[in-house]
Formats: sequence, structure tokens, C-alpha cells
Amino acid sequence: MTTGSIPPKLAQLAWPLVLGNLLQTFYNLADMFWVGRVSAEAVAAVSLMFPLSWMFVSTAMGLTAATIALVSQHVGAGDQRAADRVVGQTILLAIAVSSVLATLGLVFRRPLLELIGARDQVFVEALAYIEVIFLALPLTFLFFAFRSSLQGAGDTKTAMWLVLISAGINVVLDPFFILGIGPFPEMGTRGAAVATFIARAVATLAGVYLLLDGRYGVRLRLRDLKPNLSIQRQLIDIGYPATLDGWARSFAAVAMAGFVARFGANATAAYGIVVRLMSVTWSVAGAVGDATATGVGQNLGAKTPDRAAAVAKTATAGTFLFIAAIAGVILAFPAQAIGIFVDDPAVIAEGVVFLRINAPFWALFAGVMVIQGAFRGAGNTREAMVLSMLSRWVFRVPVALVLAFAWTVTIPVIGITLSAFDWGVAGIWWAFSVGMGLSFVVAVLWFRLGTWRERVIDEEGTHGSPTQ
Repeated sequence: MTTGSIPPKLAQLAWPLVLGNLLQTFYNLADMFWVGRVSAEAVAAVSLMFPLSWMFVSTAMGLTAATIALVSQHVGAGDQRAADRVVGQTILLAIAVSSVLATLGLVFRRPLLELIGARDQVFVEALAYIEVIFLALPLTFLFFAFRSSLQGAGDTKTAMWLVLISAGINVVLDPFFILGIGPFPEMGTRGAAVATFIARAVATLAGVYLLLDGRYGVRLRLRDLKPNLSIQRQLIDIGYPATLDGWARSFAAVAMAGFVARFGANATAAYGIVVRLMSVTWSVAGAVGDATATGVGQNLGAKTPDRAAAVAKTATAGTFLFIAAIAGVILAFPAQAIGIFVDDPAVIAEGVVFLRINAPFWALFAGVMVIQGAFRGAGNTREAMVLSMLSRWVFRVPVALVLAFAWTVTIPVIGITLSAFDWGVAGIWWAFSVGMGLSFVVAVLWFRLGTWRERVIDEEGTHGSPTQ
């Protein structure tokens, strides 16, 4: 990414990531499709569990951001050995952190479900699902670690194959475990989680083999698994804002899911389906954001910040146009899009309302995600974190509280009374749109300030001995 015409280089780097993320999204959609054959309560349960399970997985996003930033900048600076050492320390942190989170999740699974509003049969279905998902967390973290290591080195095709293995196995196993086809027992939502566990396990074994092999841009050396506090501190320092970023997104998603749950199973099911459709755009924008992170990181490592800026601008413009086209198709056939997953007229009607309010803003939020990728590639994960905080906790959650619910507050001393709008669940749909639009404006203005143009590796780390 440090030489040649940017658009073809960026496309070459991005398309495997886009395809890989779309495959992962296809798995999510297939998951929802087969769960939808069980019951509306099962759909609602998985819809509620999506943000909760992601709340824990999002910690891996910090590790991913730090690994891509460091590996890409070392590769851009020509120090392959330093990049390999980062990979070893990434694996160590992934195992340690995921084991702690899996334990906490299993211990507090029931209070967590109660907190987000799961009740009655939805609670039962959600519990069966989330117990297995927590057991799969270490495998999920390792999966993220392998992908980010390869992506930082610029090998996005191999990273795509890891996703293909995982998503492909998952899609194939889903109907057997969920519906009990053939000799398999009918497990409902637990079956969806079991399929995920098996798929992640196979992908993890494949990832270990690829990194030990060393022909894919970086190599995992057993001696690099010895704790290196200097590298781990750097990974944590760069990664923790991205982890907080992920938590901000996840807690906001949990909060929004909890808000929606107050309006009943139909609204919750519609929310889950539209979020899955929205995740198609997130998967594309997130993949381009990862490619942008690699391009920005390698160019900053090579001390060409103007080219790094050009990479980010090209990626943002292309993604904006592509997602606008996808949103246009969805808006043309909203009922058909919702009807793929459920045949309940009430759920379809609510989903159509959500789509018509929100889909016009998808392209704007896609632009935000690409700009965040540019910040992460520079190692400026704090900027990306603040953008997430603003888009969710300033521009979305408070707006939902004001628009969706009925409440009145009198300000002491001055005696002014403020009242919410009480639009019902439609107020939540509008809150998503407001957050997407305002965060795009902030992201563009912040990127133009240029505060991200300095690399995070030092000269000593860049030019370390290749045999060390």
C-alpha cells in the first residue's frame, strides 16, 4: 500500500475483507433464518443476545486494532521480525483476556439477561444460547487475533479464508442443530450457539497452522510466546481505547435492545431483523475500515502521511457510494426484506417502519466506520473511541429516551418543566438515524484536522535486528 495507484491497491486489499465480513454476516442472517423457524420468542431471544454477546467479544476489537496498527507500521517500515513479535504477544493477550471474560459471563449470565429485559420464554431461549457463546469466547478471541495479524501484514485473502471456513461450517450446521435434522437432537437457540462453537474451533486450528507456517506475511514463533511486557504494554496502550470503543457500542446496543424490549416481542423481533440487515452495511464498511487501517498504518510506517490521507479519502468515498446503493435496494423492497426472516405480519409491518426511517442514513454511518479505521491504523484509537461514544451515548441513547418514552421533569429553582415526545418505538428508530447523521459530520471534521498523521512505532523498534 506504500507505492502505486491507490484505488486498485485499496480494492485488492479490501475485497477479501469485504467478502469475509459478508460471509460472516450471511452466517448471522442464516442463524436468524433458522431460528425463525422455531418461534418468535426464539428470534427475540437471539436478537437480545446479539448485543450482549458482542459486549464481551468487543474487547477483542481492542486487540485487533492494536495488532493491525503495530504490525502494519512495522511491515511498512521494513522490520518483519518486530511484526512477528507483536503476533506472539497478541496471542498471549487473547487467551488471557478471553478466559477471564468467559468466566465472568458464565457466572453472571442470569443477572445480565434480567438486566436487558429478557422475560419468560425469551429468557429461557436466551439463556440456552448465551451459555454456549460464552464457552466459545477464547476461540473467538484467537480468531480475531489471527485475522488481525494477517491483515496488518497485508494478507487479507488468507484472513478471508479463515472467515469462509468459520461461516461456512456454521451455516451448514445450523439447521441440523437448531431443528434436529437427521440424527441430531432439536436444540433450538442452543443449537445455533453449538454450531458457532464448532465453527470457531475449526477456524482456530486453521489459524494456528497458518501462523506457524509463516508464509502468509507474519510468523508465530514459539519463543515469541514468552511474555514481553514492553510489547504487551504497547498493545494495551493502543488497544484499550478500541476496547472501550467496543464496549461503548455494545453497551449502547444493549441499552437500545432493552428500550425496544419494553415495546413487546414484535418490536424486538423487528429490531433484531433490521439490525441483521444493517449489519450487511456494517460488514462492508468495517472491512473497508480494516483495509484502510492497514493502508494508513503502512504509509505512516513508511513516513508518507499524505498518501495515508489519500487512502482514507478514497476508501470513504467508495464505501459511501456502495452502501447508498444497498440502502436504495432495501428501501425499494422493505417488506420483502423483512419477510425473508419471518412471516408474522405485525413484525414485518414494524420492520418496514424501521427501515424507512433508518436506511437513508446507512451510507453516512458507513463513512464514519471507514474514518475510524483510518484513525486506528495510525494508532490513534482514542479518536475512534470518542467517535463511538458520541454517536451512541450523545447522539443516540439520549435521543431515544427523549423521543420514545413518556416522562416529565421539572428543573429545580427555575421551575421549567420538560416533557418527552412519547413517539413509542418509532422514536427509537429515529434515534438511530440522528446518531448516524451527526456522527458523520463530526468524523469528517475531525479527520480534516490531521491529528492522526504521526506513527506510533519508534526508530529503535523499527530498525531492530531481524534475527533478534
